[in-house]
Amino acid sequence: MTRPSVGENGEDAAKKPNIIIIMVDDLGYSDLGCYGGEINTPNIDSLGYSGLRFTQMYNGARCCPSRAALLTGLHPHQAGIGQMTSDLGVPAYQGYLRDGCVTVAEVLKDAGYRTLLSGKWHVSGSWDNRERSSWVLGDKKHPLPKQRGFDRSFGLLNAADSYWNPKSLILEDVLIDVETTDFHMTDAITDHAVNQITESVELGSPFFQYVAFTAPHWPLHAWEDDIVKYEGKYMAGYDAIRTARHEQQKGLGVVDDKWEISPRDSDSPDWDDVQDKEYEDIRMATYSAMVEQVDRGVGRIIDTLKKNDEFDNTVIMFLSDNGGCAELFQEDTDWPDASQWESSTTLEGEPVRVGDIPGLRPGPDTTFQAVELPWANVSDTPFRLFKRWIHEGGISTPFIVHWPDQVGKSEILHNPMHIVDISATCYEIAGAEYPSQHHDVEITPLEGESFLPALRGGNWNREQPIAIEHEGNRGIRVGDWKMVAEWDKPWELYNISDDRTEQNNLIDGETDRAKALEKAYVAWAERAEVLPWPVDPRVLAKRLKGDHAHISQHRAPLSGEMK
Repeated sequence: MTRPSVGENGEDAAKKPNIIIIMVDDLGYSDLGCYGGEINTPNIDSLGYSGLRFTQMYNGARCCPSRAALLTGLHPHQAGIGQMTSDLGVPAYQGYLRDGCVTVAEVLKDAGYRTLLSGKWHVSGSWDNRERSSWVLGDKKHPLPKQRGFDRSFGLLNAADSYWNPKSLILEDVLIDVETTDFHMTDAITDHAVNQITESVELGSPFFQYVAFTAPHWPLHAWEDDIVKYEGKYMAGYDAIRTARHEQQKGLGVVDDKWEISPRDSDSPDWDDVQDKEYEDIRMATYSAMVEQVDRGVGRIIDTLKKNDEFDNTVIMFLSDNGGCAELFQEDTDWPDASQWESSTTLEGEPVRVGDIPGLRPGPDTTFQAVELPWANVSDTPFRLFKRWIHEGGISTPFIVHWPDQVGKSEILHNPMHIVDISATCYEIAGAEYPSQHHDVEITPLEGESFLPALRGGNWNREQPIAIEHEGNRGIRVGDWKMVAEWDKPWELYNISDDRTEQNNLIDGETDRAKALEKAYVAWAERAEVLPWPVDPRVLAKRLKGDHAHISQHRAPLSGEMK
């Protein structure tokens, strides 16, 4: 089915490309087949192998900061989500989208696009499943998708939830309950995305669709038939899988041969010392099953576009919101707020057992577990560190752009780029104008830079530095040079062209360069409204077991936080 030649606003709709952004949650740089992984991802790989694979796209290091940056083209602090969704008492850290930003849905809607969301929202304040009956949806501190420009919306309000029986599920901004035992969040996101595409084609409208899969974020919930396909595959251990992925990455050309793989993280044990290897294997098998399930969903979206003769005229972008996740669940603790999940039940009323408990097989609705740091270290091959940090493992995402009408040949491109650039690119593709005002509110100037010339085969280099901050972890990239630091540690300096795995710290021999980069970072931080960390002393920067494995830490509720 093809669209009529004239759209809803009297424009020549056939000339306007559809735009789909697919974001996954906590996927590491090496998990996809086309970026070196062994997980079965044929549909995503098909987009990569016939489109463009970018090797140096940086995200915002964590879930909602990346989402805020993607949706607004601003740095997370400028959009109101400088940390997470708790209100820390200042506009840059209020935990929900600010009035002074405009979303890509709002801009493209004004340009004649139908705007669609299926998946994780997570830019609208805090939601505690234990207090669901008192939630107020759509007030100033809890803006919902339709209030921020989406014509259709389905998805999750929270950072995470059960895949089998989520409690923060909305449909068209109305809170809904799961009613069937064959529900799975990943499949439901795909179902609604497919329906939204079909509806838009029938209406004759060009569409912008944001598909925000929650997988493979914890909890480890997957279909058993998918899990068993990977069971036993990871008994070779952490180092062996990392090495195999690294060799594949070099063969594919997504990493440079001269970059040595980073050492196994200090918090990751030697495989020979692991007591319960079968449990480690089944956790990674479940994670892989979740990724494969996402890939099936992408395949269904592709099939729907092809069925409706819209595949060639659709720009598809694929990325992850941050690197692999090193968080863990300990029984009887509250990080990541385990008590919230302990109080939940399955659809059939069975209790949910929360904790990374050896011997408890992940996957079903009665469990709530995480993949943990050693496997996150594998996911982020060949880089250092994880989600939350600004080292390469925390901020590097696979980034695929597929657009048959404009991308003439498959390439691997190494342009450094940032997640704020995506919305700017969408505006140029759609012929949309970024406003200086919206609903009589002055809008912060766009920070992103369109990389459309790179999609069309031309030369493109980002003009401004790439700077990122999260919970005091910070970094800046200018050309081949990157300066980066953990929250309470000194700056490190790397030549990324020579050493992207950040092994050779050059800070002592490059003092003038380091001073110039620090000056540039401070200027950016001032403009982006970054404050010294911690902004609120009740929010701790370190919730760690060892150097990098996150565990529980009690704290008092914050102002404006849902109890």
